[in-house]
Amino acid sequence: MEIKQSVLKNGLRVISAPRPQIESVSLGIWVNTGSAEETLEDNGISHFIEHMVFKGTKKRNSLQISEDIENAGGSTNAYTSRHFTCFYAKMLKNDLELAADVICDFITSPTFDEKEMVKEKEVVVQEIKQYLDSPDDLVFDFFQETCFPNQASGRTILGPIDTVRGFDAKRMRKYMKNHYTAKNMVVAAVGNLDHDKLVKIIEERMAMVPESGKYKADEQKYVGGVRVECKDIEQTHLVLGFKGSSYLNEDYYKYSVLSMIFGGGMSSRLFQEIREKRGLVYTISSFNQALKNDGIFGIYAGTTPKELNELLPVVTTEIKKLVNDKVLDSELERAKTQIKAGLLMSLESSSSTAEIIARQLLLFNRVIPSDEIVQKISAITKDDLQDVAQKIFSTTPTYTLLGCSKMVYPDYDSILNALK
Repeated sequence: MEIKQSVLKNGLRVISAPRPQIESVSLGIWVNTGSAEETLEDNGISHFIEHMVFKGTKKRNSLQISEDIENAGGSTNAYTSRHFTCFYAKMLKNDLELAADVICDFITSPTFDEKEMVKEKEVVVQEIKQYLDSPDDLVFDFFQETCFPNQASGRTILGPIDTVRGFDAKRMRKYMKNHYTAKNMVVAAVGNLDHDKLVKIIEERMAMVPESGKYKADEQKYVGGVRVECKDIEQTHLVLGFKGSSYLNEDYYKYSVLSMIFGGGMSSRLFQEIREKRGLVYTISSFNQALKNDGIFGIYAGTTPKELNELLPVVTTEIKKLVNDKVLDSELERAKTQIKAGLLMSLESSSSTAEIIARQLLLFNRVIPSDEIVQKISAITKDDLQDVAQKIFSTTPTYTLLGCSKMVYPDYDSILNALK
């Protein structure tokens, strides 16, 4: 994959991967900020800014933003995560400048109109309430908060309702002044484009963006513990976690391969043993959720309350097997193939490729060639995975339960004892 990169005078990086054989282009601006960079008082502001920029800029109101993009047959959207906020568009190749004009306006000239803000706050409040009514989502918020108590990384991306309702234009502009800076952003484009022309287009619209701002990144320190919320719902939702790998950990891919073997698909150990053989769950999986400086290795399951007491001993038994016995050659090769195939197939999408190269540039200050990643995955051994498993499962567990309906359920001490 050919990668071209330029840096504007203010430090803004512009990166592209030309694909002259296709008719479209995917363009986005990735900002190196999200809920994990917010103070307690600003919790949810990254997500709310993401919403509000679509409500109007100095050049276009909300309707004009939608019409200008859709009249050209394109689409635009955005998302906020714990570490990134992204604004992106996908257009036909001749409409690159239009896409850039709309997306750059989001960064440089949002109006934050007061009337629009009042309406959009209630839209976000509805989004929060919908989330609170989704136990399979809510349990992960409880889990995150228990892993990282009193830290930005443990707070929700959407923020609390009262906090969101308190946001105003002054507060949002101050946040953008400190976080939406040239050195804290990357412009990435993939598709049928000319890199030099892209750089000129971006420079005309983003040269005035300040180089850097002032903010203190929140500490990320995994703690662990227990949180049980009894609620009268049909299923009990369980997340059991341990200290995992950060993006910057040299063993990151080992954690990913181990998670794939343990609960990464229908051929994984947890799925086969707990769903297929025993029928204890409808859903079970494992994951390595990476942050910049820490991470979580976790197991999620949704089951009926009466099955919970049988489920947890089986999960802890499978953990012990992973710690004490080396994985099979067939498991290792299958997991490696799944991860490598997923990476290579994602690069077939211009939108996914733009996201990958932008995030890599923000995290590692370089784009990592896919061949390098494949080589790292290929080099992982059974001994490596056993070492990683012993490292993971010797850390303090995080036990989160939602929907137990006040029944008798395994307590935290029983989990600790079962893992010994």
